Amino acid sequence: MNPELIALIGSIQPADAAARKRARARQAQLTKPAGALGDLEELGARLAGVFGSEKPHPRGVAVLVAAGDHGVAAGGVSAYPPEVTPAMVANFLADTPAGPGGAAVNAIARTVGARVYVMDAGVNAELPDHPALVRASLRRGTRDLRLEAAMTMQETESLILAGAALAKQAIENGADLIVPGEMGIGNTTPAAALTARLLDVDAAQVTGRGTGVDDVTLARKLEAVRKALARTDAVDPLTVLAEFGGYEIAAMLGMMLQAAALRRAVVLDGFVEGSAAMVGVALAPALRDFLFPAGECAEIGHAAQLSALGLKPMFKLGLRLGEGTGGVLAAPLLLSAAATLREMRTFEEAGVPGGD
Repeated sequence: MNPELIALIGSIQPADAAARKRARARQAQLTKPAGALGDLEELGARLAGVFGSEKPHPRGVAVLVAAGDHGVAAGGVSAYPPEVTPAMVANFLADTPAGPGGAAVNAIARTVGARVYVMDAGVNAELPDHPALVRASLRRGTRDLRLEAAMTMQETESLILAGAALAKQAIENGADLIVPGEMGIGNTTPAAALTARLLDVDAAQVTGRGTGVDDVTLARKLEAVRKALARTDAVDPLTVLAEFGGYEIAAMLGMMLQAAALRRAVVLDGFVEGSAAMVGVALAPALRDFLFPAGECAEIGHAAQLSALGLKPMFKLGLRLGEGTGGVLAAPLLLSAAATLREMRTFEEAGVPGGD
């Protein structure tokens, strides 16, 4: 393994259990009935562990959208052609009357004050120069996972480190909440293969309709996943990622690892992000402490991922777009959870009867 990657994985330590305990004690004294803030209370306590304070104060939000193409898309596993990937990258970067970017993630990010970063992790096109485009591509799209490993190990490790570098840049620019996002036609197919192997379940349990494919396309997609799984019995997490994954999935893994190493919160979007998170937790179990799933998405395998990770989503809106959209939507919930711990007064501070 690349020495830099070994060092990154080794630098991830568990969240601060003492700060989490202090936060729960403070929750019990705040001016509200016990448990009245519901899941926000546990979210706040978990954030206290991430930031090492019973009064956590996360501020900036960044969504890092990695784009990559997939050789398996040639097998007709998506409702959309691969040409959509570069077109969407252009959309992420477009100038619009509302501001930079014309995609859903841009609109939502503007609404919540999040900054959008865009990475070419391996798009199968010649992308025009743009000052906001981070170039990390080593190859124009992965190989066909049905026939061979999607990525070499060197490519896999390089993209993980590229994602880590972008996360570090975003954190240096003021982000405390990191939202990995992705764009890549066909990428729920590699995500399904990764999930099936890492969970050791039948492909049908975790292979869904992605962009909304019909029954015929879903059957092709399931066949592609099963063919890939039958091709190799690899179980080592990095090898599984190289065999079945994608450049943008590797980049998102790097974002998660770096954010955890720098003790920042990672907001998980959906199924593709979940596949990266599963690889990450297999490599560095303490990563789990820094993962905050936004919502349970419409892909059938996402609930299985969250269950295996032992994480509870914040909402269920039927989202299946990707781009980090769900993660950005969740950011205000996390910021609010932290604010209640930090800014609410205790019964004693407020002079209100009712505290212990």
